[in-house]
Amino acid sequence: MPTILPTAEQFENINAVSDDGELVMVNMLRFKPEGGEAQYDKYSQLIYPILTKIGGRVLYYGTGVMTFIGDDYWDAVLLVQYPSRSAFVQMVTDPEYQEASKYRTEGLIDSRLYVTRPRWMG
Repeated sequence: MPTILPTAEQFENINAVSDDGELVMVNMLRFKPEGGEAQYDKYSQLIYPILTKIGGRVLYYGTGVMTFIGDDYWDAVLLVQYPSRSAFVQMVTDPEYQEASKYRTEGLIDSRLYVTRPRWMG
C-alpha cells in the first residue's frame, strides 16, 4: 500500500524513541512520473535551511539503478542525520517545514521512512 505521510499513531510513537544520540533517517522514495522529482527537489531546497538550523545534515542522496535483492524498486534513497529525536520532531513541526512539505506530498507516489540509530560511522 503506498504511503506518503505518517499516521497519527506513528507520529506519536516517534516520541517514544530515546532522545539520546543521533538518528539517521532512511528515506525510500518513489516519484510521480510527471514532475514528481522536480516537486521533491523544490521541497528539499525549501527545507534545507531548516534542516541545517536544527543541526541535521544529508549523508547521502542517490538515484535507484536496479534491485539486486528483492522485488521492489525505489527511485531514490536519502539518508539524513539528525542530532537527536527531538531535533527531528522540531523540524517536522516547524511551520515553514509544514508549508514546504506539500511539495514532498505532491512529488511522491510512495515512500518509506525508517528511523535508525547509528552503531558505527566510519
